[in-house]
Formats: sequence, C-alpha cells, structure tokens
Amino acid sequence: MAKKTTTLGAVSDINVTPMVDVMLVLLIIFMVITPMLQKGVSVDMAKANNPRDMQDADKEDAAVIAITRDGKIYLGADRIELDQITTKLKDMLASKLDKTVYVKSDTHAKYGVVVDVVDNVRAAGVDSLGLLTEKRTGPGALPPPPQ
Repeated sequence: MAKKTTTLGAVSDINVTPMVDVMLVLLIIFMVITPMLQKGVSVDMAKANNPRDMQDADKEDAAVIAITRDGKIYLGADRIELDQITTKLKDMLASKLDKTVYVKSDTHAKYGVVVDVVDNVRAAGVDSLGLLTEKRTGPGALPPPPQ
C-alpha cells in the first residue's frame, strides 16, 4: 500500500510568543536594576532657571551630601549627624586630588540646616562646593541669558 505524503506549505503566521517572553524578561530586568542605579538618597531638589551642568556629581567616588525634607543628613547613602560632617569629609577627601563636595537639598528643607551643612563642609577644607539643582521647565521658566 502506498502512503500518500502531503507537504505542508510555508506557515505565514507570526509566532509572537517568543517575543512576548523576551519582552517580559527585559521588563523584569529593568524593574530590578532601575532602583539600583540611583545613588544616595532621593530628594526633591530646588528648581533653577539656568543651572550649571555638573557631571562630576554622577561619578562613583563623588562626595554628595543630601539633606532631606525632615532635616536628616546623608553622606552618600549613609546617614550622618551634623557634627560628623567635617571629620568624615576630611577622611574621605584626604587621598583625592579633586576636593569637590556636592550638596543636594530638598526644596522644603529648612534653610538653617542647609547653611549649617555648608559651614561644616567648608570647615573640612573643601576646595569647591557644588549646590545641585534641577532645571526649571514649563511656563515659569525663563530663557537663558544672552552670551
């Protein structure tokens, strides 16, 4: 008995299952990695019309002090007290050539706490101090000044 063999034509349907699997894996990876990318403490920084770009603040070894809304002070991700700033910064900056410290403060932090932090940073012998802000956007933003 002869068997009748049938040949199947090319399947023209798109198989989206592998693509969906890959997209879900990528989504999970990005959801896990994104919180790890942020260094230090998250604060709602003050807005400025013409901020100066400070890329060195994003470096791994940058000295960044954050002041939260409730007055807590963080050096990197570690919480410190106001009287510890000078000694910790001296230890941190002793071996560095670039003695720049960046201060980022919450918009609603008390001004007196920010001034006290800046005074203690200056007492540590810091060469330059950068105050981190965000660029103001929207209807209240002013155009950049002419050069």
